[in-house]
Amino acid sequence: MKIEQIYTGCIAHAAYYIENNGEAAIFDPLREVQPYIDRATNDKAKIKYVFETHFHADFVSGHLDLKKKTGAQIVFGPTAKPNYNAIVAEDGQIFHVGNYKVKVIHTPGHTMESTTYLLIDENNKEHGIITGDTLFIGDVGRPDLAQHVIADLTEEKLAAHLYDSLRNKIMPLSDDLIVYPNHGAGSACGKMMSKETTDTLGNQKKTNYALRPDMTKDEFIKELLTGLTTPPGYFPQNVLMNIQGYESLDTIMDRATKALSPEEFELLANETEALMLDTRNADDFAKGFIPNSINIGLEGNFAQWVGEMIPDVKQEILLITYPGKEEEAITRLSRVGYDNTIGYLNDGFDSWQESHKEVDTVSRISPKEFENMYSENPMVIDVRKKSEFDSEHVIDAINVPLNEINQHLSTFPKDKFFVLHCAGGYRSMIAASILKQRGWDDFVDVTGGFNEMKNTNIEKSDYVCPTTML
Repeated sequence: MKIEQIYTGCIAHAAYYIENNGEAAIFDPLREVQPYIDRATNDKAKIKYVFETHFHADFVSGHLDLKKKTGAQIVFGPTAKPNYNAIVAEDGQIFHVGNYKVKVIHTPGHTMESTTYLLIDENNKEHGIITGDTLFIGDVGRPDLAQHVIADLTEEKLAAHLYDSLRNKIMPLSDDLIVYPNHGAGSACGKMMSKETTDTLGNQKKTNYALRPDMTKDEFIKELLTGLTTPPGYFPQNVLMNIQGYESLDTIMDRATKALSPEEFELLANETEALMLDTRNADDFAKGFIPNSINIGLEGNFAQWVGEMIPDVKQEILLITYPGKEEEAITRLSRVGYDNTIGYLNDGFDSWQESHKEVDTVSRISPKEFENMYSENPMVIDVRKKSEFDSEHVIDAINVPLNEINQHLSTFPKDKFFVLHCAGGYRSMIAASILKQRGWDDFVDVTGGFNEMKNTNIEKSDYVCPTTML
């Protein structure tokens, strides 16, 4: 069977493309749809359907643009109520793509409309299942997202539905089916996904904790809900965009790709409430940046951290990027619903410096300098996730996870020097830029973060607290 997984690592997302006999279908596409159209064109195929496994929370799907550009029909599973024309399929309904068949299997639990698609090849052999967020490799979808849109859908109710869907709809299927999930490790839609992005259903029945055959419903609900972190604030906003519709990416690009001189950029920053978002790497940002700008580097999990740190997807944004990276930044912002970029600094930060405008910096120290400083007992604030901190951390360090920084600003003293770090320097520079914007100045960031700090000449037992010492 001709199926292609199109994986985008920076948001841990998998879309799927199938093609047979001149017809094609896309499952859970990203916002930028031209690559899918190009694939179909190369195959001399027409995109007939865009299948959605559910209303996504962690990204804005490209289904509407695909429909507009290709005439493809959008398909959702049972109970979906989109605010635009789409096929709401029945459980068990079969769609034809060339000589392939796509069978709808309603699997509520992650959300109520969540649907798995069974792929059947031209010889009528069942090949695999596109599971969306119902079943991941090593995990299942979290059941606490829909309640942020529909209040009476509690996480317990959804978890119970998911248990039934897995036992009654998924586990009875053949062991040799290939599981094609919507996400891999790094996505916030689950809690312990594998780095692998496909597997056989039979192996998942053996290895996935949620598919243990002796598991009761109560045990499943308890185990599934234990350890869930708070979902990012942009999730319910993305769900609503996927339900209600959105502007075309072409429109967003036309509005956003406006090159601004330093003078125009400064004027817009002063006249609007736009957030200045600097997407350069942490090293370059630390050496010089526009005062009050926030750093979230393109080279990391950019879209996810934008979603974590910028509460409102409607926030106007002014971009500072490396020259030539503007469209990439705008595209990656739009993937998670941030559609209101209003321009970018032409020729990047260099043009700002060349205009002799005000510049700020972040003080940084090397791991060796931290080693020398450690005997003076500085205050150390670690912005890694709690699970990372609990595993191993600098003795007496304080943990303020980056995504909680705005709720815990009082932890950061303004009258006392402190040291800031994360695992490698990416997240701590985001934190540093936020602190700078809010008026903090008496701190340093550790280059290379905790990973490099552990490699200094000090014995680990002198300053690192592993799990066994907690």
